[in-house]
Amino acid sequence: MNSEFGFGKTVELPFDEAIAKVTSELETEGFGVLSDIDVAGKMKAKLDKDMPRYRILGACNPALAYQAISAVEDIGLLLPCNVLVREDAEGAVHVDFMDPESVLSLVNDPGVEPLATEVKGKLQRVLAAL
Repeated sequence: MNSEFGFGKTVELPFDEAIAKVTSELETEGFGVLSDIDVAGKMKAKLDKDMPRYRILGACNPALAYQAISAVEDIGLLLPCNVLVREDAEGAVHVDFMDPESVLSLVNDPGVEPLATEVKGKLQRVLAAL
């Protein structure tokens, strides 16, 4: 997956292993997972609808988030970085990352651009390690 707002790939891992691997690789780059949204589970519980597994991990690098918030107080509206781990109808597992350069381009502040570039580089290294 490569779009104007994200990048990713299909991985040769079972779903649960993909979650564990991406979490571990995020930690290597200084990120923690602040939130873990089981979208498929919520759809089943709230709408009684079945769908392939679909989880959104909210990843945050505290030092870089602090710098961004210090530059633009309401930038938290665009944080954390979302990482999507999902299965498709055939059972293939995909890991996709929000593109911080794309999302943070909405912020008109010169201090944010280099942070977005740094975060994207870290997320690209995570992707390469999967």
